[in-house]
Amino acid sequence: MISVQVATLPIGRFMAAVLPTKKFVLLGFECSLNPGPFNMKEHVLISIFANAGSAFGGGAAYAVSIVNIIRAFYHRKISFVASWILVITTQQVLGYGWAGVLRKYVVEPAQMWWPSSLVQVSLFRALHETDSSTRMSRAKFFVIALVCSFTWYIIPGYLFPTLSHISILCLLFSKSITAQQLGSGMKGLGLLSFTMDWSVIASYLGSPLVTPFFAIANIYIGFVIVMYILIPVAYWGFDMYHAKTFPIFSSHLFDHRGQTYNVSAIVNKDFAIDMPQYEKLGQIHMSTFFALTYGIGFAAVISTITHVGLFNGREIMNQYRASTKGKIDIHTKLMRKYKDIPSWWFHLLVVASFLLSLALCLFMRDEIQMPWWGLVLACIMASGFTLPISTPGLNIITEYVMGVIYPGRPIANVTFKTYGYISMAQAVSFLNDFKLGHYMKIPPRSMFLVQFIGTIIAGTINILVAWWLLTTVENICQDHLLPPGSPWTCPGDRVFYDASVIWGLVGPKRIFGSLGPYSALNWFFLFGFLGPIVVYMLHKAFPNQKWLKLINLPVILGSCAMMPPATTINFNSWVFVGTIFNFFVLKYRKKWWQKYNYVLSAALDAGLAFMGILLYFCLTMSGTGISWWGTHGEHCPLATCPTAKGVVVDGCPII
Repeated sequence: MISVQVATLPIGRFMAAVLPTKKFVLLGFECSLNPGPFNMKEHVLISIFANAGSAFGGGAAYAVSIVNIIRAFYHRKISFVASWILVITTQQVLGYGWAGVLRKYVVEPAQMWWPSSLVQVSLFRALHETDSSTRMSRAKFFVIALVCSFTWYIIPGYLFPTLSHISILCLLFSKSITAQQLGSGMKGLGLLSFTMDWSVIASYLGSPLVTPFFAIANIYIGFVIVMYILIPVAYWGFDMYHAKTFPIFSSHLFDHRGQTYNVSAIVNKDFAIDMPQYEKLGQIHMSTFFALTYGIGFAAVISTITHVGLFNGREIMNQYRASTKGKIDIHTKLMRKYKDIPSWWFHLLVVASFLLSLALCLFMRDEIQMPWWGLVLACIMASGFTLPISTPGLNIITEYVMGVIYPGRPIANVTFKTYGYISMAQAVSFLNDFKLGHYMKIPPRSMFLVQFIGTIIAGTINILVAWWLLTTVENICQDHLLPPGSPWTCPGDRVFYDASVIWGLVGPKRIFGSLGPYSALNWFFLFGFLGPIVVYMLHKAFPNQKWLKLINLPVILGSCAMMPPATTINFNSWVFVGTIFNFFVLKYRKKWWQKYNYVLSAALDAGLAFMGILLYFCLTMSGTGISWWGTHGEHCPLATCPTAKGVVVDGCPII
């Protein structure tokens, strides 16, 4: 959203300066292309429109991944109509309906303050304040930085892709499996690897320039514990879950011989599990890294509930009681000058999206597999968890529940997850924007129209673009068939697909239950429950040790939530850049940071986006490319090799 905030300011002012001010009548309404100077409220509405359109920073609607895995991974069919309904009703409209129902409880009360919205308010005011200094204006700095970002990206994005993932250890030790496991930033631990590509830095964790240093530090602590303590000990120390039979860092699924699991062989013509074939091929295995990320995910979800209850429970109850007493703050008084949004608008959205989704489940069940009762259960979970919990990712919980109740149906599982989890997550994002509009005194009905129209347009464009790419890009998402450095490997959809196999097709009972090899990972649930209790007891026993309260297990455990598809080079480079700007530059050049930091972040994002689009339409679509040493990835071919004795994998030496 920050990129849009900064980028639209010079564009808005330019349009206000050049567009005609002549008024005309359209459908009975008097209109003008230029009603006056570009003001802050217009700026806020544009930003909220774009934020809704970008899936609140996610880039694309989450439900698009369902369509992607059906067509690109399972190689089955789904109609465009079913795809459109799935995208619009799950992530978009249904989440908006939940947000509207809860708006009275978490937006209007003064006690319900949103720190992230206050950051946006500060940035809007900073961008619109009069700049009387003699230093370079923000607009000029933005243009210069954008041009630099735009020009530079042609090098790592097309001419020299190896600059995106530079591994010193791989270059020095081209025949050592261990060195490449340690040094690969894409398939290993990422020691001494770095990038010169902004898209690698900001692709999964967002721009490090807009993340506070304390958050960066907490995330890195968790990352170090997982990647540089747990994984090495599990792999080299204990060979946990036969770790050496598989790659050290991979999100793929394997058989007991270390070969990629032939998932298509265990899917029957009814798009369900073929049990005789599954018993013939044997259990599914994961890399120890992938397995541990699930265990840590179990702990992270439960620890969030325990931590919030212990450390913030009283505060939450006090704020909730205060919010129900009807105390009106200055923001609410000012907002009452505008016409409010009738509650029935949101109720109608919830009912309409539910009925449309129900029709999808009843009349197109052969395409999405989910029964009608699955939709009802997903909506109950979403509506029940949005207010008390909201932020923690409940994707694992929804996957687990549906996997236990309805195993053998992969698309039913991911559809249930999308309805139950993503609609809730999107509701929180909508509420965040509602609070921003509340602070900025945006008319509620204008907010409603902007958000609603933005979600419909964006959802439609999302599925249209996905459909087009799935049709036009050869071997899309098939990384073993694509050339090195291809941008069409779909790492996020690969993880989504693997999750559909684990939780849906095979089911948690055969992976994490009594019939599976990873049943011990369920103990992480207990660790997630007890961990915050131990920290809380230590804090009470030693109240003078203030640092104990700063131990936030949910943040530490959730630090690797984006891995996979994020890799070590994404984390290390993100932390490095974030530390430079949000610690050193903030500390020693605070005025520069206050004026230009967010502007630089927006310019880097915008320049990269423009050049990426240009490269695709001018070169990638036509098949125009170059081939030399610098276009062949990070040069760590042995990083994915097993180190167990006798395991045979193509391209790897036999130990």
